[in-house]
This record gives sequence, structure tokens and C-alpha cells, in this order.
Amino acid sequence: MRLLVVDDEPDVIKVIAMSFRMQHPAWEVIGAQDGPEALALIERERPTVVLLDVGLPEMNGFEVLKAIRLFSDVPVIMLTVKDDELSKVQGLELGADDYVTKPFSHLELLARVRAVLRRAQALPLVHEKPFVSGDIQVDFVRRQVAVRGQPAALTGTEYRLLYHLVRNAGRVMTHETLLARVWGREYTDEISYLKSYINRLRNRLERDPHHPEYILTEHRVGYWFRPG
Repeated sequence: MRLLVVDDEPDVIKVIAMSFRMQHPAWEVIGAQDGPEALALIERERPTVVLLDVGLPEMNGFEVLKAIRLFSDVPVIMLTVKDDELSKVQGLELGADDYVTKPFSHLELLARVRAVLRRAQALPLVHEKPFVSGDIQVDFVRRQVAVRGQPAALTGTEYRLLYHLVRNAGRVMTHETLLARVWGREYTDEISYLKSYINRLRNRLERDPHHPEYILTEHRVGYWFRPG
């Protein structure tokens, strides 16, 4: 396991590294103090998970995250002193896997990292025929998605959400059920997570994300996928 901590305060990197090594001596913890250094390390070192501070010099955390998602689906947890809904949604819509607000306890941070890794390592594998609905095809064995014959590059979280929607095509999945299955039982109140990722999936799959044909909303209840 290799953890990359991206923060412009060296002391923060040291404290996080120390707490992780106490709990997980086998982990390697590396640090970066700005966006360009972080991007270079992600390409070169292939970390297992990234802790990314929003308030970085030169490139802020959102800009770094956007650049990461151009070439990597590594799990990313955003670290920030902001606790407003807009900042959280912005990070999630850019592809963050989770969000932790400073100051945080190191036990909380460890729990969040474990949860993200558990989700990343537990992608479902189903030995059955691909799911097809209109222009969309999902190959469960290869974990590949095609839209109008072209491959769609999805992050791990996006694929997990789509997986649960298409495996229950035609049936409404409540907000709480989707949050529990994709993020974990402790996330059932995080509706903003779900809304952000539904928007991301619609942008990837729908011809017109504002008038979706496949990922449909059941107002105040949840979402459902149009069956084939």
C-alpha cells in the first residue's frame, strides 16, 4: 500500500505519515507540497490512495483533481478547512471519492481511507452476459462500459454506481440504498455524494444529460435505470 499526502504544510504530511505508520507499518507514505509535484508522483509512484488538500499554492486541489482524472482513477480523498456544501459538491463532481474537513481526528481519517480502499478493492465481478439498453452496454466480466459503440472511461466509484443501477434496471433504488451499496452504510445521509455522481454518470452516458433517457429520477425517493 502506498499513500500520497498532498499538502503545502510539511508538518501535516509528517503527522499523517506518523499516524498511518503506527496503524499500518507496512504502508509507504509519500508527500507532495504542490500540484505539479503531486501529479508527477502519481504518474511515477502509482499510489494506492491520495489525500489531497484543497488549499494548495499554484494549482488548488480542485485543479489538481481535475488533472488527475485525465489519466488516473486512483481513489482521492479531499482535505479542506471548508465545510460548505458547494465545496463538497465541486470536489465530488470532479471525481473525488470522499471528503474530510479539517480539523479531523486521525482515527476518522484512517476510517475514511479504509472505506475508500474497501470500495476500490470490492468491485463486483459477475459472470453473465453484458447488459444492454439502447446505446449503452455494460460488460460485467471485463468491467467495461460502451456508449454508442465507444468505450466510456469511468472511475471506480462511477462504475460501482452504474453497476447497482443496471443490475436493478427498471426498479427504483432509494437514495439510502445506493449510498450504502456504493459508499458504505455510514454514508446514507450524504445525498450530495449521490447527486454529484449521478450527474457525472449522466454526462458520460446520456445524449442530453439535462433530459436523461437512461438514468431516471424518482422525485424524493431515488433513481432507476431504464431496462433494456
